[in-house]
This record gives sequence, structure tokens and C-alpha cells, in this order.
Amino acid sequence: MYWLVEEKEQLEILQKIGYEEVFIEVIPYSYNTHPTQNPISLVYFKPINGEKGYMLCINHSESFSLDINEVYALLKKCKVVYCRDKKETLHYFPLKALYDITPTYNTYIPEKPYVYNFFYQQHKDKKDINRIIPIVKHYEYCETVFEDLKPNNFKSNSPYYKWFNQKSSVVFSAIEASGLKVNKELFEQYFHPIEGDYVYTQYNLKTLTTRPSNSFNGVNYAALNKDNGARKCFIPRNSFFIEMDISAYHPTLLANLIGYRFNTMDIHSAFAEMYKVDYQKAKELTFKQLYGGVFEQYKDLEFFKKVKVYTDNLWRDFQKNGWIECPTSGYIYEDKGLGDMKPQKLLNYVLQNLETSTNVSILWEIFQLLRGKKTKLVLYTYDSFLFDWDENEPQLIEDIKKVFNKYELNIKINQGNDYDFE
Repeated sequence: MYWLVEEKEQLEILQKIGYEEVFIEVIPYSYNTHPTQNPISLVYFKPINGEKGYMLCINHSESFSLDINEVYALLKKCKVVYCRDKKETLHYFPLKALYDITPTYNTYIPEKPYVYNFFYQQHKDKKDINRIIPIVKHYEYCETVFEDLKPNNFKSNSPYYKWFNQKSSVVFSAIEASGLKVNKELFEQYFHPIEGDYVYTQYNLKTLTTRPSNSFNGVNYAALNKDNGARKCFIPRNSFFIEMDISAYHPTLLANLIGYRFNTMDIHSAFAEMYKVDYQKAKELTFKQLYGGVFEQYKDLEFFKKVKVYTDNLWRDFQKNGWIECPTSGYIYEDKGLGDMKPQKLLNYVLQNLETSTNVSILWEIFQLLRGKKTKLVLYTYDSFLFDWDENEPQLIEDIKKVFNKYELNIKINQGNDYDFE
């Protein structure tokens, strides 16, 4: 069978063969458009044990077009569908059998061929540029991607591989799909021109510490300026924005790791009592010690004694084995990929991984609550969760609070008519 599949009869042949494990690469209209707003031009379909890959034509200037629903039906019959980026691919095909084969920070980033660069430079504003790049060039590109990825373990059973595919990529794809409504005129004053009244975030889950970054089209949504008024351009589609912030998140996570119990949910007030200083000073002192090491005058406090024991044991295991496994996610930090590592830095990496994995668990439960509701979770930033809330769903907010309570996390809540809560 020829590699170009553009007619229903050809697609039916693939269906009859019944491939169980395949790799796919989606070619959208443009690589410059967010996947939630980006139609599909082509789908590269490569049976893992097949002799060659196939290019399924959905909408391209050189070919006839397949019904995308029939392509989706073909993929749904496969037992396993591997891809290069599950979070992104879910926007195109929400398949339960989808697996990301490069879940770690040293993920494979394919080099675009010269022909791509040429077309994108010549047609900078064309929103369906991939529809005019020759199909054979797309096919060659996808064949190269698959050959480059073949050494990866398609059968990985590591805890992190499962956790990343079953939960992490799913919840972040769901946040991206929600979008953020904006005041278009105000947004363009601070950022860039847009079409319509919504913008979309894009999380990068494959960072060195596994803490997601979040930016798209030059806007860093993980670090929006709090002082210049830019946050005012983000507005709710429903009644209000409700922001839930986790207080003293890293100290809370660290206390759980070392088996220490505070006598209050307000951990900063507990530290203020320990240090004999005011609340704000206590916050400053605690974070300096978490990220820079314990001060001499506080090393005998029970909390920091336990921190030192935990950090020393962590460092000993890391030096002995050359790696450590993080709690909850099962992520492996390997010595060979981390450069100049030190005990305190290693502890910080573990905390950031635990923060992310705990948040993924929280997000998973929150999305179960949001099914069928008008209220949306529209932005996540480390210790902050932003909801576009419908006031006709008052019980929903109480149910979401219970999720944070389940994880023994103290939250504070802001509410407003835009994202600038000050």
C-alpha cells in the first residue's frame, strides 16, 4: 500500500489490517497557532512493527480529504497510540490510549527542515501554511522524527511514565483548553494583537525540575506583572474570578516529608512564634532557609533538625546511587543530568517535584467536580488556582475547598471582576 492515504477505501485497508500499536504525529495548519484553535492538515500514522509510515490527509492543497471522524475512529481501535507530546495531541485527539514517549526534561525537540523555514519566512501571516508545504516534505520530516525516537522505550513501566501519561498531561491539557477571556483592547495594549476575546496558555511540563512553565506567543502566563495593570485585561466569562492560593506551600510539603506536625494551619504564625519575630519577618526567614540553608541560630529548632536529617539522607542516597526517586510522581533525578548538584539544591528540586505532583492530584479531583459545570479552571501557577466562577454554582466552591482540605493545605481566597485583585 502506498504511503499517501487520501481516500476512504485506503483508510479502510488500514482499518482491516488492525494495527494495535502505532505512533502518530499531527501536522496542524500552522505551528504558530495554539493547538486548541488549530485545525489538522495531516496525520502521520506509523505502525510500530510496520515497514513504513502513512500520511493521512485531512485537509491539504495537494490531496483529497479524509473525514476526520473516520481517522479518529481508526485511532480509537488501536490499543496504544504513542506520540511526541500527549498534552498537545489531546487537543486534536482525546484518546484514552494515547501515550507520550518523552516525558522527561531532556525531551526530543525535532529540528524543522529547511523547507519549513523557507515557507514560514515567505508567508509569515498565513494561518494554514502547512497546507501548502509539499506533503512529501511533511512525510520525510515525520519519518525522521520516528527514526529519532525509536531508541526510546515504547514499553516503559516506570512509575513516572505512568503518572505523567495518566494524570499530568491530561490535567494540563484541560487547563489549556479552557482559555482565558480578555478585554481585547486592553490585552493588546499590554501584549500583542489577537483575534476574538480569548487567549490560551501553553504549559511546558518537561522542565529540569518538572515544575511547569507557562507561556505562549511571547506572554509568560506564569509570571504576569502584578504592578503595571496588565492583569486587568483578564476578565471572567461567568460571574467572577475566584483565586485560591495555598499558604506556606513548600514548608507544608517539607513538614510532611520529615514527619513534623505544626500546631496550627497557619504555618507562618507557627514560625513567627519559633523565631520570636513578627509574621512578615517569619515568612522571609523561612524561605531564606528553605532555599539557602538553615541559619546557625535556628539549627536547634526541631523542624530544622528534622530538615537536616532528611537532607543529609537524601544527599547520601544520591551520591551512593547516582539518583533518587521522588515521592508521589516516581520521577528520577539522575546525577548525570543535573550538573553541579548540592544537598540544598537537591532538596529544592524534590520540593518542586512534590509541589507539581501534589497539584496534579488536586487538579485531577477538581476536574472531576467541574464536569458538566459552567465554572472553569482557567489558570494554574504553582501555588495558585484561578477559577472563572458561575455564581449559580455556590456549592462547587465549597466542594473545591474540601479538596485542598483533604491534602491538609491552608488556602486564602481572592475574588474580583478581573485578575488584578489589588
